[in-house]
Amino acid sequence: MGKNINDKSRTTRRGFMAAAAAFASFTIVPRHVLAAAGKPTPNDRLNIGCIGVGDRGRYLLESALQGNSARVVAVCDVKADCREKARQMVNSRYENEDCVACVEHEQIVERDDIDACLIASCDHWHALHSLAATKAGKGVYCEKPLSVSMEQNQTLRAAVREHKTVFQFGTQQRSDAKFLQACELVRNGRIGELKKINVWSPASVSGGPTEVVPVPANLDYERWLGPAPFTPYTKDRDSNAWWWFIEDYALGFIAGWGIHPLDIALWGAGDLMRAPVVVEGEGVFPMEGLCNTATAWKIALKYDSGIEIDYRSEPAPEEWVARYGLTDSHGTAFEGTEGWVAVNRGAVTSSPAELATDKTKDDEIRLYKSRHHIRDFIDSVRDGSDPASPIEEAVDGDAICHICDIAIRLKRPVRWNPAVERFEKDAEADARLTRPIRAPWAV
Repeated sequence: MGKNINDKSRTTRRGFMAAAAAFASFTIVPRHVLAAAGKPTPNDRLNIGCIGVGDRGRYLLESALQGNSARVVAVCDVKADCREKARQMVNSRYENEDCVACVEHEQIVERDDIDACLIASCDHWHALHSLAATKAGKGVYCEKPLSVSMEQNQTLRAAVREHKTVFQFGTQQRSDAKFLQACELVRNGRIGELKKINVWSPASVSGGPTEVVPVPANLDYERWLGPAPFTPYTKDRDSNAWWWFIEDYALGFIAGWGIHPLDIALWGAGDLMRAPVVVEGEGVFPMEGLCNTATAWKIALKYDSGIEIDYRSEPAPEEWVARYGLTDSHGTAFEGTEGWVAVNRGAVTSSPAELATDKTKDDEIRLYKSRHHIRDFIDSVRDGSDPASPIEEAVDGDAICHICDIAIRLKRPVRWNPAVERFEKDAEADARLTRPIRAPWAV
């Protein structure tokens, strides 16, 4: 039988559970007792509340509405049209008028009958919404990226540990068979010793209207801003076309998209990417318009473990396209001493070519297998186990995005120590690990 692993978080949590079960003094609690204490039994549906039901949030909502293992009972959004559309979707699915629609997320997390929350709000709200749900004892599925600062990431991780809740990060590529196969090939040494990882991703956009206009009647702008600095409303500021690329609300696609291929790099490399690392690179930042996150970057990460990462914004270098045969705007390519394997949402390619269709053997390392990210989360909430992308992996992956962004903003090398999650002897870089939060919000 292969060895099942999901890096340090899965080993730690499940190892603890196994050790606890081994002590005869511990009492096994029947499921019906857990149900009486507010925990769902296998025959119960989970009650789910959705926080943020715009474009991505509606996708999560639609996924939750499939099957019979969960039931959506409430939706929340600061935009009236999004709330109403989501409410109608839910009521149409269940053929009733029971779904509650609200503006304030507190109305979701304070409900005792809700077991889990799907969070797809704007990036600057991710950590605060997740924290509120976690502290209320809910399971949390949070879209990527994790937050806009490492301080918020660390606070959320501590809360998940303290409250012993289930957390699933929205890096859904871990529930895709192609990425699982590629990472297992790397973990099992099929390309020899891992030496380098090439990663590429879509970049942020520039521009954006700066004209101050009245806040749309459809939008609760004060609640939308939340922890972000107050800024007069400008035309379409809250649109997905722009807010993703405004530093007050996001790191841009260096994190918002880049987390996907970087997370796969982490999944394939494991602890090799948890060593101290020197990060150096350059980025292009818009000087005019609303958007101010990097529209292009070229970043080198050199780990003490011996591996290197070359992280680029699209388009991928011509030599990468020719070598890997992957023409999409994103991808992760692992280079070893005896070959390579590359993967994106379109395909797995390799050298030697037959490696791309090879299967993991029974006696080899097996990574966590999930075929649907939302269903995996629901199952994990039900049985209390770690899902495909638990909080530890979320923080580790998000940290890579943050240190890359910090390095190109400072325009000089920085050295990051993941053991303490600080830069080494670099107060200027450390200062960027936190950001002010507007009252009354706090972490």
